Amino acid sequence: MTDINALDPEDRKIVTLARSARARNGVPEGAAVRDETGRTYVAGTVDLPSLKLSAVQTAVAMAVASGAESLEAAAVVTSAEAAAGADLAAVADLGGPGTPVLVAGPDGVVRATVSAG
Repeated sequence: MTDINALDPEDRKIVTLARSARARNGVPEGAAVRDETGRTYVAGTVDLPSLKLSAVQTAVAMAVASGAESLEAAAVVTSAEAAAGADLAAVADLGGPGTPVLVAGPDGVVRATVSAG
């Protein structure tokens, strides 16, 4: 486990943004991704009758729709123990298999940093 204050400032930012999205929207997960230019995209879980996306998938889709060509990092705040395989795949699709994914609990403590691929 990693205290959020021990993270690089840019990684701390995406964890904080992901945590805020989760809390603000009252959704199961919040996520944030940082693209190759340093721009961030923040999202929560989408759960509609006709569309279901995890927070990470939504954040990646927002990055792609905004013209991002790659990702530097991703963060997800969740009560799950690990990042979902589909989330890692979405990050790898845009950022490559070595893109770090920070997995944090609702308290903001990073439980793990894993590679997308």
